Amino acid sequence: MSGIAEPDAATLASEAALRALVTAYSRAVDRRDFALMRSLYDDEAHECHGTAFDGGPDAYIEFLRRATAAYEATVHYVTQTSFAIDGDHAEGEVHKINYHRTPGPEAEEIVTGSRSHDHYIRRGGRWRFLSRTVTLDWARRTPVDREAYGDPAAQSPLGRAGADDPSYRILAAFGRFEATDIKESKA
Repeated sequence: MSGIAEPDAATLASEAALRALVTAYSRAVDRRDFALMRSLYDDEAHECHGTAFDGGPDAYIEFLRRATAAYEATVHYVTQTSFAIDGDHAEGEVHKINYHRTPGPEAEEIVTGSRSHDHYIRRGGRWRFLSRTVTLDWARRTPVDREAYGDPAAQSPLGRAGADDPSYRILAAFGRFEATDIKESKA
């Protein structure tokens, strides 16, 4: 018989924790919160971004510092997730749309659609990445339309990389966020 079985409470709790983990990744990279990013990875983790990067978590953080410095802004949207959980191990396919804007008068917007094929591990009740391999599905590059940022529909405060982002001022709890908050709630 095919179809999807109804999950039990433990599976729902694990799925919620894993979704929190993958969305915390987006926040960490977009806010350039490298301490948060590092805390999302197990010490034995491995990250693979094709030929751009292939290595452990500490080297990945240094790669991210250099790579994100080339962008005025990034936004990583998690669009859907699928998880397979087996005790303290899980696998996931995470679909993402990733926005990158370069600085300067010849600025470009680079938008990609990708998937992360992840392995997760739970130690001490905390889920972390054990491995991530990124697969690129599509990419688009266009010049930045600076006038669009002045349009009345777009006159909200601009997002910023780092601690100057409005979220740290508006959402006090996000300044206190730690990866230790990515755990399962007791069902």
